[in-house]
Amino acid sequence: MSNKVSSLKQPRAFYMIFFLEMWERFGYYGLQAVLASFFVKSLGMGDTESFTIFGAFSAMVYGFVAIGGYIGDKVLGTQRTIILGAVTMMLGYILMGIANVDKNLVYISLAFVAVGNGLFKANPSSLLSKLYEKDDPRLDGAFTLYYMSVNIGAFLSTIAIPILGGMHGLSIGFYICAIGLAVAIASFLFFRKLVAGVDSQAGLESLNYKKLGIVLIGEIFIIALATYMLKNLTVAHILLMVVAASVFGVFFKEMLKSSGSERNKMIAAFILMLQAVIFFTLYQQMPTSLNFFAIKNVEHSILGISVPNPETFQALNPFWIAVVSPIFAYLYGHFGKQGKDLSMPAKFALGMILCAIAFLILPLGAMFANSEGIVSVWWLVATYFFQSVGELLISGLGLSMVAKLVPQRMVGFIMGAWFLTTAASGVIGGWVASLTAAPEGVTDPLQTLAIYSKVFMQIGIATTVISLLMIFTIPLLRRLIESEEKKK
Repeated sequence: MSNKVSSLKQPRAFYMIFFLEMWERFGYYGLQAVLASFFVKSLGMGDTESFTIFGAFSAMVYGFVAIGGYIGDKVLGTQRTIILGAVTMMLGYILMGIANVDKNLVYISLAFVAVGNGLFKANPSSLLSKLYEKDDPRLDGAFTLYYMSVNIGAFLSTIAIPILGGMHGLSIGFYICAIGLAVAIASFLFFRKLVAGVDSQAGLESLNYKKLGIVLIGEIFIIALATYMLKNLTVAHILLMVVAASVFGVFFKEMLKSSGSERNKMIAAFILMLQAVIFFTLYQQMPTSLNFFAIKNVEHSILGISVPNPETFQALNPFWIAVVSPIFAYLYGHFGKQGKDLSMPAKFALGMILCAIAFLILPLGAMFANSEGIVSVWWLVATYFFQSVGELLISGLGLSMVAKLVPQRMVGFIMGAWFLTTAASGVIGGWVASLTAAPEGVTDPLQTLAIYSKVFMQIGIATTVISLLMIFTIPLLRRLIESEEKKK
């Protein structure tokens, strides 16, 4: 394809996938915005238990993605798996609305959401990657804009769900999450002709009802297993390690079968995925420790406007993503055509530096807290800005990295492996967040501020050290990634 094509001018099918992802993420991030505080306020959990279960749920949400990628690639096809996953998630949100304070039904509902997300998540991005040639200069821009769709949906829901939930009860909020999925499904079915013939090999074949039956039986089994694991977190953590070992075992097997530039690129992809684990651990702090910090130690107003539901401060993350994404998409295309774009490893390292700054800002802000231990909201705004730009450079380009570096035959599966890094980070992130939990009975903002300030400083320093190590690996990773270009 011509290098003169604008990075902002995408195929028509791109916009259909953009809309699909936006509404699906509207539902998921609406749930995520209120889940940790729902555990505390409605189910009577302490902060530590809330963070731990939230981390386990997050791990399942992304841990099942590799399975969905495999089913999309090899069993049902990409498009059919998208629909099955979206319907399963929608049922989960409806059950959450019904559950109220029934803890057992809450766990069943979350299992539906986790399994539905696992089926869905890798497949829209896999479908998107099939619209482009690997050397298409629009690819980084396409995935950056695609990532913007995620954050538009997240921005709308992280504002709407906490507010509506606070006014009318969280059941209404969960039903609205289900409506988001219904819109996503309807839009995909209506515009499906735009991706006619764009699918995995399994999707291009006629539907095999025996395979569909096996998948549905397997889905029911995994939902039951996920419900059990949410009640038995040790089992969940062991199974996650088994799944991770299995997925990366397949990855290494394929890597050893490869040779030359293909193997070099897969090695580079693996190293970048390890770096992403660190980022996603930091990302998990937004709905957990940063969310609770905003509730307990940040002023509940912005620009003079009262914020009665401080969970809505999480909307700062998708807000900054939506603002910065088009700028980055343009810059990637502009400098890419001139051969001056930063390498993928350099972007990852820069993103991690920005994440370090994001956490180092908070202890500084704590020094300027008022006599009651309340910090100006602008410190939180700045933190979310740096964290969000860092996210664009790492998470936003992770899918593009997978599309570029792994063989086409493994795109869906390895995109699942990419999301598995988020699963591992869910558990680690839950543990890190629990370090900020105040002792039982401690509610004084002056005391909680000291705890948050200490832990955020430690996170910032550790991330700075990791960033420096990542900078040192840039030359090696560039050689691995560019080896194919030297052969051409």
